[in-house]
Amino acid sequence: MASPAFAAPKLDGLLADHAVVQRNQPIVVSGEAVAGEPVTVVLAGQGAQTRAQRDGKFRVTLPPLPAGGPYDLIVMAPSGTTPIHDVLIGDVYLCSGQSNMELPVERAQDAGGAIMAPGDDQLRLVTVAKVTATNPLDRFAQPPAWAAAGPKTVGGFSAACFYMVQALRKVAHVPIGAIHSSWGGSQIAAWMGEDAQRAVGRGAQVDLLKLYARDPAAAGRAASLGWERWWRDKTGDTPGHEPWQPDAALDWHAVPKIDFYENWGVPELETYLGMLWYQKTVTLSAAQAQQMATIAIGAIDDADRTWINGKPIGGRGGWDARLYTVPAGTLVAGRNVITVNVENAYSTGGMPGPADAMKLTFADGSVVPLGTDWRYALAKRTGGTAPRVPWDEITGAGTIYNAMIAPLGQTGLAGVAWYQGESDTDIPGYADRMKALIAEWRRQFAVPHLPFALVSLAGFGTPATSPGESGWARVRDDQRRVAQDDGHSALALAIDLGDPLDIHPGEKHEIGRRLARAMGALVYGQTAPASGPQGVAAARDTGGGVTVRFTGVTGALHPRSAAQAIGFELCGAEAGSCRYAAATASGDHVTLAGDGRPVARVRYAWADFPVVNLVDDAQLPAGPFELAVR
Repeated sequence: MASPAFAAPKLDGLLADHAVVQRNQPIVVSGEAVAGEPVTVVLAGQGAQTRAQRDGKFRVTLPPLPAGGPYDLIVMAPSGTTPIHDVLIGDVYLCSGQSNMELPVERAQDAGGAIMAPGDDQLRLVTVAKVTATNPLDRFAQPPAWAAAGPKTVGGFSAACFYMVQALRKVAHVPIGAIHSSWGGSQIAAWMGEDAQRAVGRGAQVDLLKLYARDPAAAGRAASLGWERWWRDKTGDTPGHEPWQPDAALDWHAVPKIDFYENWGVPELETYLGMLWYQKTVTLSAAQAQQMATIAIGAIDDADRTWINGKPIGGRGGWDARLYTVPAGTLVAGRNVITVNVENAYSTGGMPGPADAMKLTFADGSVVPLGTDWRYALAKRTGGTAPRVPWDEITGAGTIYNAMIAPLGQTGLAGVAWYQGESDTDIPGYADRMKALIAEWRRQFAVPHLPFALVSLAGFGTPATSPGESGWARVRDDQRRVAQDDGHSALALAIDLGDPLDIHPGEKHEIGRRLARAMGALVYGQTAPASGPQGVAAARDTGGGVTVRFTGVTGALHPRSAAQAIGFELCGAEAGSCRYAAATASGDHVTLAGDGRPVARVRYAWADFPVVNLVDDAQLPAGPFELAVR
């Protein structure tokens, strides 16, 4: 006799009603059934059988199928039958990254037309819920829900992803499925699994995350000691004389109110990005000091590290409230000093409270409020960002990958669209991390040359008026080199679509079109250049100038609204030697006039927000680069 319906096989990945399955690739179906029972899977007249293992897991592979449908996928076992209805076979795209991929259609510039347009039942959308995990998951925490594109479903979906697949429908002429899995503010490390982490020298973070899964307290102590070592290495402070010591002699000032520090009315903090030290003294009785306790310090923006009496209590990234256990032996009768280091890398920062949520709570239920009488001091500049704990949601060592990519298993894909990098702009080695992620995802999805379309970061910040260094430009150049070296990746340029005042530019429709152009070349063999003009070589001229050669040019290069191309720099070998150069475009090259000074490198669009005007006949912008002069 068959088991009750609730015991029927469960499926992993994104196989659910209205799903799209990748055409022309083996179709892997996995899930969980009663241990040892036979499992049969049927789709579009093709079937396969296996037997569930001792742990109940099963996996079968159906042969590749051409585009078509709708079909029902049936999973049959003695314990029950699991039907999946209205399945289409076509092309499936995974869209991932941080907030510029996450930004929905309803917040894009031309949302009205997209949302109110007629629906397309051959275009299916699914969004992966935001979840993290310390270990890779076999199944999504929240079951996937596919839906056809239409007025009720498009508005909340990723704008860049939607506009890309909408354009690709006109190219492929087959059903298309779009998987949106992104998280605002996330660093690329959070999207990298264990293999990718170790490939770029992040094995220690992986091991610490594994320790955290077994023993959070021990992992927390190790993370605090690592942070303290980092601080001493960066600043030269000696043990016992660091700012977290109770009697640290810093330039302390009274905190005006519990709020973001930009709202304090302190001029030097109105646009401050970096670290602040916070300190508060409380007096405890002997009875209180002997009890177990927790400390709540409210929300933190962006990351904290907290001590009591010079002893580490905890610390992590994220913008939510902090609640830490105070280890026994930390508190003392009489004076106790709480010290918090807060690091802010973007927008508002500090300890915004609320004040009434900040408190020490003891085992007997008594409470010591902590919402008043704090003081602050500016921290030494350390360069770069402080270490984050590997279990952080958006900066961790694979925390997002484990819960939002790993459960996809071997889902068939036509390509991946990636829009991320803003959160890595001051962390060296982005190219290596991107290459490791691409290699790992290709292994997971079993497509050795799985196409990747990478959005080159848009401009943001004060428009450049003089040459200088730029973390944003470095990430863009890393993205360029990854795409150039990979052979199965391409860029979607966004350098001309940025907003100096908004890190989330609204022109996602054009981003989607450029992603579709890249996929058109990578996936469908379209002959138009995938990315537009890309600088590939810089050669010295006999007259002392430099000629930069471009590939991917449609027609010829032209400066917009000017006789000269702007944004080019001649640079010597040493730092600080770059200067703007007069540049003339012709055909597929740009000539920079020499100025009599040494030239070893050429840069273009090298700023957080560069002002540039070089395009080709397709009106695609030339991409940012730094090239050695040969």
